[in-house]
Parts: sequence; structure tokens; C-alpha cells
Amino acid sequence: MNSNIRKHWTSLVGVLFVVAAFVTFFRYSIDQGWVSDAMKIGAGLVVGVGLALGGLSATVRSRQSVVSEIVIGTGACILFATFSFAGIFYDMWPSITVLIAMGTVTALVSAYAFRFDSRLLMNIALAGGLVSPMLMQPETDQVFTLFLFLLVLNAAYFFLSVAKRWSELRIAAFGGTWVLYAIYFVKFQPLMEGLWSMPIRYAFAAFVLYIAGFLYASWGNNRCFDGWNLYLSLTNGVLFGCWALYIWNGDVPAAATVAMIGAIYLIAGAFVYKMTGKAALYSLSHGFGGALLLLIAAAQTGAGLESKPLINVYLWSAVVVALIGIGRNRRLPILQWIAIPIWVVVCCYWFAVTWDTPRGEWFGVYIPFLNWGAISWIVLAAIGFYLAKNPVGKFASVQDEKVLANLYALLSHIIIGGLLTVQIENVFEEYVINPSGASLLQISLSVAWGVYAVLLFLWGSYNKQKLFVWFGSVVLVIVAVKAIFFDLSGEETLYKVLAMLLLGLLSFLISWVNGKWGGKQTASETPLSSNDSDTGVSP
Repeated sequence: MNSNIRKHWTSLVGVLFVVAAFVTFFRYSIDQGWVSDAMKIGAGLVVGVGLALGGLSATVRSRQSVVSEIVIGTGACILFATFSFAGIFYDMWPSITVLIAMGTVTALVSAYAFRFDSRLLMNIALAGGLVSPMLMQPETDQVFTLFLFLLVLNAAYFFLSVAKRWSELRIAAFGGTWVLYAIYFVKFQPLMEGLWSMPIRYAFAAFVLYIAGFLYASWGNNRCFDGWNLYLSLTNGVLFGCWALYIWNGDVPAAATVAMIGAIYLIAGAFVYKMTGKAALYSLSHGFGGALLLLIAAAQTGAGLESKPLINVYLWSAVVVALIGIGRNRRLPILQWIAIPIWVVVCCYWFAVTWDTPRGEWFGVYIPFLNWGAISWIVLAAIGFYLAKNPVGKFASVQDEKVLANLYALLSHIIIGGLLTVQIENVFEEYVINPSGASLLQISLSVAWGVYAVLLFLWGSYNKQKLFVWFGSVVLVIVAVKAIFFDLSGEETLYKVLAMLLLGLLSFLISWVNGKWGGKQTASETPLSSNDSDTGVSP
């Protein structure tokens, strides 16, 4: 803010008092019935134009002064108050007349301010233009005229704030417009029925206007997309979101409102990134903010459905894949590091909820390993194996990358174990109908886990990765404890005998493999060491 405004800010307050007195006199004269409406409008025009011409005359006779700016600004404020009286709240002038009058005064004041760098004048005129409608007590609902009035003001003040870099103009216009919207809403209590009621139209128009306005202001300021433009643009979304959620309550799902705001912010962030060619704070905040809002909205998809957990897994898996893909394509490791904890959380979430989630059958027929539930396990495991084969790097040392790669692969193998467990249980639930079904299920699970333990052991031995050798061994021990102490309880059957023999053969196979390949490992290898590949570990 320049020195003139700092020195003469009290003059701005004084002008506001004058405008308040003028508006109060208008209202009082209405109550008393002293003069006709036409006389009041005429008096306002005479006083406003007279003051403006007087200030302009002083500028012509001598050099521009602060006094002339104050006088012209006061005249503009009185004219704005007159227009508010005549067309906005008392329906005496048609909208087009108010628009022409407002546009003319605003254009003349803006031209003078642009020519003579009259920053104080613009601040005075803006304050009067915003305060006049606030002080009026409306008798008719001429809201359309009011918002035309605000559109003209915002267009002029945004242009000058960019052309002259007077940032306070757009800040005041933004704040004053939303305050006027709140006054309109409280005073008129407009109808909110329907998807496209007048209140939501005005709020949406203001929202889009300021998204575009602050983009324009940032672009005009040497493509500097930060500072007040950034903060007010984000505040604009919050204000619109609050009003939209209140107005649309019960008519439009909250998720749809959040998704709409998120999409607009995402587009704005992508536009700035495309035009600047760099990840500026504006593009990052709007892009990530918009994406987050879209995710929040998408997370509400399927609310109330039994399959909601399955939808969540697919949604967040898609987010993880998108972050990894964009991160690798754009060489932004931070996106991949963001994706990894999301993937881990989704895995834990799916382990917790999968037991009560519908199987995701196709056309009402259950096909093992070919259903939506099974595919969700496979997707999660595939993400983990991909991370294991393609470490993120940059933020971790080579040794740490190898350790993390082993952990990704390990978690992915646990996911495969979960897949086997759930699918076998579903097979028995769907197709096995006999009294001993529960017992057969437990034996079948033990055999499946035993086979998988051997595969893990074979893989670890072949690739010289002790982590998987140990993991396979631990799984086999767990299977042995389960089979011997739990699965054999109750009536013994031929099926149990065959299962125990198979598990025994698997154990002998592991011993043979350990003797065949184990001697080839060097003493220097550690439990978390990987193969010789620089990319970490193969799953």
C-alpha cells in the first residue's frame, strides 16, 4: 500500500461516514414521505455528479492532489448509493439502466485512476460501491441487478489491480462480494429448492469468477502464482463449498459438490503447470487439493452398499497406480513415496474387511480366482511386486532400497497367502456340502499353505535370498503346528492321512533343496540381502 493511503486512510473512513449519512437520509426520507422517489434520485445524481466534476475541475486547474481524489471518490460513492437505491432494492430502474449507469461511472473512475495513478480514489470508490448496497434496507428482491452491479465492480477492480499492481483492490472486491452474498442470503431468505436455484447460481458464478480472476491476476503479475492470489483462490473454494453444501443439503449428495470443486481446482492446477512448465506452489496446492477432494468424493461412492470395502480397495489401488505412473513418467519420486504408505494401508484395510465383504461374483456365479474379490488381492500383490522390482530411489541409499524391496515382496507374498485362504474358504462355502466340510476346509488350507511355503523356500534358495527361505520355513512351521495340533483333532479320515503324507513329502523336498542349493550360499550373505541386481529383488 502506497504512502498516500497510509497517510489518508482516515479520509477513506470519512467518506464511508458520508455515504452512510447519505443512505440513512434516503431511508429516513422514505419513512417520512418528504419527497418523491424521482426527486431523491435526482438529488443523488446532482450531488454525485457535482462532487465528481468539482474534483475533476480541481485536477484540471492545478496538479492532481489528494483532495481532488477524495472529492471525486466521494461523488462516485454517492452515485453508487443512488444506483443502489433506484435499481437494486427499490425496483425503480430496470436492470439494463442500472448496468449502463454503473458501467459508465466505473469506467470513468477507472480511466481517471489509470491515467493519474489515483490509488486512493479507487479504494474510496470501491469501498462506497460495496458499502452502499449493504446499508440499504431492501423492499424488493432485485438480486439480479445487485449481482450485475458486483460483476461490473469486480471486472474493473481486478483489471486495475493487475495493471497497476494494486493488490488491495482485488482483496477488497473479493471480501466485499462474499459479504454481500451473505447479506443477500440472510435478508431475502431465498428459495433453495431444486438443483439450480438462484442462490446456487450466484454462488457458483462468484466462485468461477474468482477462480478465473485470481488466475488472471497471477498471470499478469509476471506469472507469479503465489501470495494473496493463491490464498484467496483457496479461500474462494472453501466459501463456495460451505454455501453449496448448505444450499444443496438433501438435493445433491455432498460427494458430488466436493467432486465438482475438486475437478475445477485440478483443472486450474493443471492449467498453471502446463503454462508455466514447472510445479509452482499454485499448481501443487490446487492440483493436489483438487485430487484430494476428488478422492474424498470418490470414497463416498457406494456408501451403504455391502460391497463398499471392495470399491474402496479398487479406488485407492487406482490412486496408487496413478501416483506411481505419474511419478515415474515425470521423474517425481515424491509421488511414488506417497503411493507406498497408501498401498500398505489399503493392504491392511483389505485384510481386516475382506472376511465380511461380498465375493464379487460375476453374473451370480462364483468362479475361484476369477471374481472381484480375488482380483483385488491380485492387484495389491502386483503393485507390491512392481515396487520390489523397481525401487523408488533418490531418497534412500542403495542398501536401504534393497531392504525395502525385500519388504515389498514379502508383503506381496503375504497378500498371495490371503488370496489363497479366502478363495479356498469360498470354494468350500459354495460347493462343499457335508458335515465334515469344516474339517476338510482346515486340512485344505494347511495343504495350500504348505505348498506355498515350499514355493517360497524354493524361490529363496534358487535366488540366494535368505529372507524368503526363512519366511517359507516359518510358514511351514506354522502349518505343521496347525495340522498336528488342530486339524487332526476329532475323527480321523483318509483325507487327513493323505494330507499329512503330502505335507511330509513337502518337508522332505525342502530338506533336499536345502542340501542341494544351500551350500552354494556364501557366509557373507545377510537375511535381508538380495540378488546381484541393482534393482533390488525379484518377487
